[in-house]
Parts: sequence; structure tokens; C-alpha cells
Amino acid sequence: MPSKSVSSHALCSFFFLSSWLPQMVPFQGSHWETSLLAFRASLPMRAQPKKKKKVDVKREQAQKDRMKKKIKKLEKAAPEMIPIEDFITPLKYSDSNRVRSLTPLSFEETERRVLLMKKWCLFKQKQDKAEKKEIQTLVEAQQEALKELRLESEELYQAAIRRDEGLFPFERDGPNYTPPLPGYDPPEGKCVDITKVYTQ
Repeated sequence: MPSKSVSSHALCSFFFLSSWLPQMVPFQGSHWETSLLAFRASLPMRAQPKKKKKVDVKREQAQKDRMKKKIKKLEKAAPEMIPIEDFITPLKYSDSNRVRSLTPLSFEETERRVLLMKKWCLFKQKQDKAEKKEIQTLVEAQQEALKELRLESEELYQAAIRRDEGLFPFERDGPNYTPPLPGYDPPEGKCVDITKVYTQ
């Protein structure tokens, strides 16, 4: 067969392109073993580097100086207190001319109220005297019982007058001015949040 001639320009192009193709890295060992060196070499990345922004040193220093001045000014100034509006009485409620107008009562209604107040005071006075008398009777009976107990046994007497450490704290629910109504379902009220938000 006649041999084909290859130009020198084609050979140079072939060798130049073959240097860019991925190649196997040779390693020693049997064909049953794998090696980390057997990875194919990837093509090199030909990217244009990013241009760095020019930093103005004077401008950056001036910005830092302004920040330092602001920090010093904040450190010297006293901290701003957030006002508690619950402790401030609105001006419309502090008006001295604001007087609540009361409905005038008749003479009969005034006399009825005065008589009712006198009856209530007399009732509470009798109730107080009865309670004090009952307490005095109980105290006298207690002292008499302790005397008799001491004659029987000094040990039982000392145990009887010992302080009860579990008595306090004492909790008790007393009577209310407005007793609850049976079967009353209180309505759920609406809450409008008008709290102001303060930023330092």
C-alpha cells in the first residue's frame, strides 16, 4: 500500500490538542486494584479574573471617623427613658371645671337613706358585741381546760400549748359584696392594643 505522508503542521496540531485532552495517570499495581491516582485530570479553567474595586483610602477613613464620632456622642448622651403612660393623667381629666352633675334627691329619699344608715350602724354594733362576747367565752373555756389538763399531765399540757407551725400562711375566701349569679356566662370583651412602640 502506498504510504500517506503527514505534514508537519498537522503533527504539531495533533500534539498540541492531545496535551489538552484528559489523560489517565499511570500507577503501579495489578488490574484488580484501584487507586486514587486513577482519576482523570480535568481540563484547566481559562476564566478571566475579576477586577478588584479600587478602594478610596481617604473616603473609607472619613467614614470610620464619622462612625467614631457618632458612637462617642451616644456614649455621652443620657439614655432616653421610655415614658410610662399609665402614670400620666390626661389633661382632660385634670380640668378643675369638670364637675359631675348629681341628680338632686327629694326630701323623702334623703330621710329614708339617713334612717337606713342608722339602722345599719345599730345592726353592725350589735353584731360586733355578740362576736366579742363569743370570743371571750371561748378563751375562758380554753384557759379552764388547760388548767385541768396540766393537773392531769404536764407532758400533755406542753404539747397542747406548743405552737402550730403549719397554721400559717392562712388563706380564706371571705364573702363578696356581689355574690356570683348561678348560670351567668360572662361575655368575652374586646381588647384593642394601643401600646406605642419606642425605638432607641
